[in-house]
Amino acid sequence: MTKLFFIRHGRTKWNLEGRYQGAHGDSPLLTESLHEIEELVVFLNQYDFAKIYSSPIKRARVTAQKIEAQLNQSLNIVEDEAFAEFDLGKMEGMLFKDVEKQYPKELDAFRHHAEQYDPTSIGAESFHHLFARMTPKIQEICRRYPDKNVIIVSHGAALCAEIRYLQGIPLERIRSRGGLTNTSTTILQTLDKGQHFKCLEWNKTDYLSRKLTENDTV
Repeated sequence: MTKLFFIRHGRTKWNLEGRYQGAHGDSPLLTESLHEIEELVVFLNQYDFAKIYSSPIKRARVTAQKIEAQLNQSLNIVEDEAFAEFDLGKMEGMLFKDVEKQYPKELDAFRHHAEQYDPTSIGAESFHHLFARMTPKIQEICRRYPDKNVIIVSHGAALCAEIRYLQGIPLERIRSRGGLTNTSTTILQTLDKGQHFKCLEWNKTDYLSRKLTENDTV
């Protein structure tokens, strides 16, 4: 039995501003995010882990490094492009409100109607491309660690879509449980080395002491 602990990176300046970061935009973690990672690690220290995987994008990589430094066990971090955020093309770096004005059709499909999302006009990544790069890597991890717990630090939009896809949820329902919050943990379990998954925890944040805001969840 493999348990995957999917963690969304800590909150950043652009998260606070309500700005899309995507695969190429990035901003530093907020100072208070470091405390929230400490709170996360208190929860994680209940478990033994075999490995930490991380997106190579700085906000995720630093989150993974802070987690590894505070865990009560020594783990290696493996950075992998498979866990990078959605490439959002022209939307990257833009405020949410400006994207709503400039690319209303693309944004509405991306957020609410994934089965209708066509990223061609904004030069962005499709859901199918995301699944094609993330799923094989996750299945490889499950085969490598068939009886272990593994941490994967990644990004809100990518994780939300991929986690639901792994459970066999169709595109039209991919957002039916809402998004994922900064420094949240979602736990999937597989009994057959990554062929089927069961969700044990979705968007767990009860270890955080801060009152959450709208911009914390995507």
